Amino acid sequence: MPEYLAPGVFVEEVSYRAKSIEGVSTTTTGFVGPTRFGPTDLEPEVITSLVEFERVYGGRGKLVWNGTEIDNYMWNAARAFFEEGGKRLYVSRVYKRDGSNVGAATRTAVNNLKFSARFPGVAGNGRLTLQFALGQNRLVIDGSNKSLKGLGDGDIVYVSFDPPPVEPPASPPAAPAGLVGFYLLVWDGPANAWKLTQPAIAADPAATPPVAAVPAKSMPLTDGAISANVRIRRVSVSVFYEPAATDLPTFAQVELALDNRHTSNGTPDSLLKVFARDLPSDGMARTTPIVIERDGVSADPTGLDLIAAFTTTGSSATASKIRLADLIADAADPAKTSLTFILDNGRDGVAPDANTYIGAEDVATNRRTGLKTFENVEDISIVAAPGSSATATDAQGVANALIAHAQTMRYRIAIIDSIKGQSIADVRAYRGKFDSKYAAFYYPWVRIIDPVTNQENHYPPSGFVAGIFARNDIERAVYKAPANEVVNLAIGFEKFLNKGQQEVLNPEGVNCFRFFEGRGMRLWGARTMTSDPEWKYVNLRRYFAYLERSIDKGTQWAVFEPNGEKLWANVRRTIEDFLLNEWQNGALLGDKPEKSYFVKCDRSTMTQNDLDNGRLICQVGVAPLRPAEFVIFRVGQWTADRKA
Repeated sequence: MPEYLAPGVFVEEVSYRAKSIEGVSTTTTGFVGPTRFGPTDLEPEVITSLVEFERVYGGRGKLVWNGTEIDNYMWNAARAFFEEGGKRLYVSRVYKRDGSNVGAATRTAVNNLKFSARFPGVAGNGRLTLQFALGQNRLVIDGSNKSLKGLGDGDIVYVSFDPPPVEPPASPPAAPAGLVGFYLLVWDGPANAWKLTQPAIAADPAATPPVAAVPAKSMPLTDGAISANVRIRRVSVSVFYEPAATDLPTFAQVELALDNRHTSNGTPDSLLKVFARDLPSDGMARTTPIVIERDGVSADPTGLDLIAAFTTTGSSATASKIRLADLIADAADPAKTSLTFILDNGRDGVAPDANTYIGAEDVATNRRTGLKTFENVEDISIVAAPGSSATATDAQGVANALIAHAQTMRYRIAIIDSIKGQSIADVRAYRGKFDSKYAAFYYPWVRIIDPVTNQENHYPPSGFVAGIFARNDIERAVYKAPANEVVNLAIGFEKFLNKGQQEVLNPEGVNCFRFFEGRGMRLWGARTMTSDPEWKYVNLRRYFAYLERSIDKGTQWAVFEPNGEKLWANVRRTIEDFLLNEWQNGALLGDKPEKSYFVKCDRSTMTQNDLDNGRLICQVGVAPLRPAEFVIFRVGQWTADRKA
């Protein structure tokens, strides 16, 4: 209540309407499974196209487990998801190391530095190139004022002397003694000035002009030797990474500082900061495919350490060092100032087991793997593990993990794939091992053209089904059963089912793919995996998840409000307005709103004990629509003279 202490006119904003509830998304999907590349323990980022998937998790190429090529089920599932109408996808990559305990592609330590791919996988093998260069002159002289532009504390700079042109026969002035050379740029806080410090470095008589070995010294910019003829240029390195896998994008980071402490405008732009093992954000880690870190040294290398590690004052360059003379030449040849390292021995690991799919949480780093990665992502409403049922080894364990995850998260449904190559009897036996209203089972596998081999191949249904779910919700609504929908990519199925076979499978909650002459390949089933008839249909389960989550998010404002008649009326009005809109959209059964839903929130739903313990209890009932699974027409003979 505002205070009125002095006479005057007061204008206030008040609300005369109930809060509103916005319907949540029901199409966002989460896939968990092995991919060719990408993070295994970072919080996933939403993927909106197959191109984005490939940029982070690799392309269509097959995986290699113990020397055997394996179909890339995750890529094909992502492709099917987007082709069938999916819009938003989260991916959790699972990875299990093989017996060698080697995962990421690496290069043995060079000059106390180690180069490696950030993520495990054969796709991480590639070519890493470091291109060294001197930048533009950063010394600005305005009268008696001298300043450096675009440099930072800890930069390595090269100071040279550029004498002014003179007419013959006069000779140009020589560079001030001891000025030309490499310096460590340091900010002197107390003096509020930049200083060029130069520890002793090896002489390089091959350089032009020659770089002499000089004792350590400190030279402020106010030194008289630093005149308009002096050039101060930063030594930078550009990094280029070309994966051996052509379906992964190349990576480039240009003009980085050598010093590992350097920052520019608050953004790290030094070699060891940009490619550190632990980066400031998951977004940076996700898009930086390689790691460059110190190896075998106790202290962080300085910029001078790094330039010494990559350059030589010898007469010829080596495989791991460039000539100092080539670096400081006025017309530097890029071919002579670059180093190339091959990253190899990356491995795709072995087939992940059920525990790998379930995942784990590292309390120290707050990193999660497997399905646990999805626990912090609220948007997901559909989960699946494409390819986990390629063999029967861990299929049931992964399916149980998916179902448990969906039940724990409440507002999700799990898509369970049949095991590849199963007969109808096998499918019935396998389906009988589950009972959950938070999951749906699909059979058989879908046949498409494999883009890798250009041959026909079979892939798990979950990628196609998730896309059909999304397309159904977007084009129709979540309350419409996601069935009788065309499978766009399908050219066939692992097994063509007839009506009699589906009559055996459908009552047991096996949703089938069928071929219909003149109507194409269609998904022809919409039942959950439960024995509870109240939750028999997929659309019913998904629609209630939509209602519950929408009400959950849309009524958070009520927490800690005064628990009385005014609040109860406001809550009732808020939910009634939301349900009225659902009824008007055709989501509820009944020709009048009062027949379609009810909302109770008053003393009939709460006791005094509830009020004393801070509980507000609201009861909501809705009359949902169930699908017309069996359309029956009764036709009989009629005579013309008979009355109706």
